[in-house]
Amino acid sequence: MTGTTAPPLDDVTLVSRAREGDTAAYEQLVRRYQGPIYRLAVRMLASTGDAEDVVQEVFLAAWRALPRLREDAAFVGWLYRTATNRCLNLIRGRKPTAEVELDEAPSPRTDIRPEDAAQVSAQLSALADALQRLTPEQRACWLLREVHGRSYQEIAEVVGSGETAVRGRISRARAQLAEVMKPWR
Repeated sequence: MTGTTAPPLDDVTLVSRAREGDTAAYEQLVRRYQGPIYRLAVRMLASTGDAEDVVQEVFLAAWRALPRLREDAAFVGWLYRTATNRCLNLIRGRKPTAEVELDEAPSPRTDIRPEDAAQVSAQLSALADALQRLTPEQRACWLLREVHGRSYQEIAEVVGSGETAVRGRISRARAQLAEVMKPWR
């Protein structure tokens, strides 16, 4: 049969193979999750350089930790937890006056009018600023829920707190963001 491609392997199979030393399987996991982990890190840290460092550290740590991972299905949650914790540690270690970069700008589109593009850019900039005003824990919970679609239970495991605390952080983050973004409605 020519032209037939096999369906992509699921995460559990890839993790199992990677644990056995299959570097190609691990490379597939990296390709699958480096984008989402990077987006989480860059939005938490507001720095592309720091986000790149976090992603590199997370995937290196994951490769080293694979033999100790008890459940293959826990890999993705472990990635998010490790990335979130590294971001929170970086934020906590920053000096209060440290300058940080704005979130990376999206690729310019050529099919929209310049005034519309300027408005979208201003909205994204306002959202990036508003996210930076949230507490690091609120920002992590909100991003994991709203941007990455994680369940409250998964987020609770990632940030190491109860679901009730996570729901409270997300609720407060939503309220703060809604208030700041009111002019853009």
